[in-house]
Amino acid sequence: MLIGMAARKKTSDDPLAPVTLAVGQEELLIDRAVRSVIEAARAADADTDVRDLASGELQPGTLAELTSPSLFAERKVVVVRAAQDLAAETVKDVKAYLSAPVEEITLVLVHPGGAKGKGLLDAARKAGAREVECPKMTKPADRLAFVRGEFRTLGRSATPEACQALVDAIGSDLRELASACTQLTADVEGTIDEAVVGRYYTGRAEASSFTVADRAVEGRAAEALETLRWAVSTGVAPVLITSALAQGVRAIGKLAGAPRGARPGDLARELGMPPWKIDRVRQQMRGWTPDGVAAALRAVAEADAAVKGAGSDPEYALEKAVVTIAGAARSR
Repeated sequence: MLIGMAARKKTSDDPLAPVTLAVGQEELLIDRAVRSVIEAARAADADTDVRDLASGELQPGTLAELTSPSLFAERKVVVVRAAQDLAAETVKDVKAYLSAPVEEITLVLVHPGGAKGKGLLDAARKAGAREVECPKMTKPADRLAFVRGEFRTLGRSATPEACQALVDAIGSDLRELASACTQLTADVEGTIDEAVVGRYYTGRAEASSFTVADRAVEGRAAEALETLRWAVSTGVAPVLITSALAQGVRAIGKLAGAPRGARPGDLARELGMPPWKIDRVRQQMRGWTPDGVAAALRAVAEADAAVKGAGSDPEYALEKAVVTIAGAARSR
């Protein structure tokens, strides 16, 4: 039986819609979008036939063959990867199918969303296809939202500070972030907090160095010292920590001297910081004074000299700098 898509109620959350578009370039999200369709189909019919095809495997006539009515009315999922690369004749086949999809068959088109192959993308949207957005997450705020969503999906509670620490430690790889959320959920009971994330992940040099700096400029001396000791014990070079401290204090000084009311984008260009960092530094700098910035910079310079050979105890020099910076921040 043929059913026109326009006759169906468009439900964006129905994985068994006749056609699903997975649009974007984030591989993890694409894989999840495809998997959700397959899982829903197999939940409805355990014998669902899945055909996962590269664009080159879908030749003219192949789609008609795959979607031809069966005597056994079997459920089928047909996944077409890199739909933007389909040959012109095959695109005609797909567009024709969009106007009259076959019941019990779900077509999944994976498309990066760019200009190439846009005609097919537009045709599917016009026909009422269900669309799942799978964009690359280039902004730290997006990755932070992703981590929060992962913990919610896993049914666990994580503090905002823990989510931020995980993003800082892992970086931009969504697969690694998702894996970390799963690991923490499996290993830790109760609410997942920043200390837990620190025990698992702040052994990464860059992340732990900047975490020390963030906590210091926020006036959180105890947490900064705890993170500092953890970083040193896991082999982070002291010079990386003084560098992070210097960057943290300088960022506050730069932003404090910037014109009031300027937009984040304009400030980012002027100060050489990404917009997300402008927002973070604005939160960190409240209450800082010019004298406090000057004192903190002196403390960092002394620590830097100590860890480079001018002092006998680099760890003590770092702790002293952290206490001084946090003290300047606490004046707020």
